[in-house]
Amino acid sequence: MPIYAYKCSACGFAKDVLQKMSDAPLTECPACGADAFSKQVTAAGFQLKGSGWYVTDFRDGGKGGGNKTSASSPSDGASAKPAEAPASAPAPAPAAAPPAPSSD
Repeated sequence: MPIYAYKCSACGFAKDVLQKMSDAPLTECPACGADAFSKQVTAAGFQLKGSGWYVTDFRDGGKGGGNKTSASSPSDGASAKPAEAPASAPAPAPAAAPPAPSSD
């Protein structure tokens, strides 16, 4: 559940309230009783810092450092490299197989 910051415009009383997103906003100030209690716009409660999972795991095609999962290699010793496709391009549709020849 998110925490909302409220402030009374009449007396200046401020309070953080834990509410469900579906709950109605509070309007009555608990300090002075005025109908001037309103939600405040606040910054997010977390920040994304660091290099990120995309840079360390996928950008180098699995060659770079970082926390990456290792895939099992084929038994014939051949090097397996995942196919790289642009993130914005849709995957190509599989080609239709030719019809099987019929024997008359």
